[in-house]
Amino acid sequence: MLAFIIRRVAQSALVLLIVGLVAFSMFRFVGDPIDNMLGQERTQADIERLRVQLGLDQPFPVQYYKFLEGAVQGNFGVSYRQGRPVAEILLERAPATLELAAVSGLLAIVLGIALGVFTAIRRNGVMANVIMSASLIGVSLPTFLIGILLIYLFSVELGWLPSFGRGETVRVGDWWTTGFLTPSGRAALILPSITLGLYQMTLIMRLVRSEMLEVLRQDYIRFARARGLRDRVVNFRHALKNTMVPVITVIGLQLGAIIAFAIITETVFQWPGVGLLFINAVQFVDIPVMAAYLMLISVMFVGINLIVDLLYFLIDPRLRVDRAGGH
Repeated sequence: MLAFIIRRVAQSALVLLIVGLVAFSMFRFVGDPIDNMLGQERTQADIERLRVQLGLDQPFPVQYYKFLEGAVQGNFGVSYRQGRPVAEILLERAPATLELAAVSGLLAIVLGIALGVFTAIRRNGVMANVIMSASLIGVSLPTFLIGILLIYLFSVELGWLPSFGRGETVRVGDWWTTGFLTPSGRAALILPSITLGLYQMTLIMRLVRSEMLEVLRQDYIRFARARGLRDRVVNFRHALKNTMVPVITVIGLQLGAIIAFAIITETVFQWPGVGLLFINAVQFVDIPVMAAYLMLISVMFVGINLIVDLLYFLIDPRLRVDRAGGH
């Protein structure tokens, strides 16, 4: 078990280093931040002085090393656009994104598993067929189009929900802000969370249904029914438990995707999170913000997948038996 954890942690660290290198390399071709920071009357001396001040005159390996050294200490430099520490800006925007991702992930997991089990148990029912047909919408339509359709229906036509923004927020602690404690904040969270979690919910639902149908055809399920066990015990204690082993891996990937692809939903709804911050940073070639955002998303994505790998190892006894036998 310890060797498995060490190997996974080492692999995660290597992935983060590679992602940081690729990101830092790509951002060199986005544009020159000097052009956006200085006015039209700039001189060559002004350009050279600012380039030295920002460290852009140094070789690329030196810049990347300094970026990694600061990132380990939580220092991502100063934003070229706002002139403030990037870590401070991220702390202001992170609660909005994490709150949106948490609600979307909870929606996707709970409804995805529940609807997947229902459509598997009642696979020949009318309601199950309706749900499966409707799930094609979440799989087929792109996220931004789903958001636009929801805005048109519930904001423009019906006027029930706000179409942009986060609503009124309340500060909790030194840096965390939440909209859960205000009516406008809860209302503003509904449409973005549905937009962000709909694709993941339909994917989880269809996977749970497929795995559940496969498990229900196994011999030990027939034996359990032959013993006279109730359908609820067979379906939820035996079938669902074995169904969740492969589903957990996909859920972990989808949770990472929710955080990574929140940028699209935040742009559509003008949600004040780190995704919208990244879009604005690209427009102004704010390299420290772009690099810090990508590293933050990478850490979350890799961390979630590391936790999923460990859970998969704990839940599936076959992995423990195989590794014990190999040892």
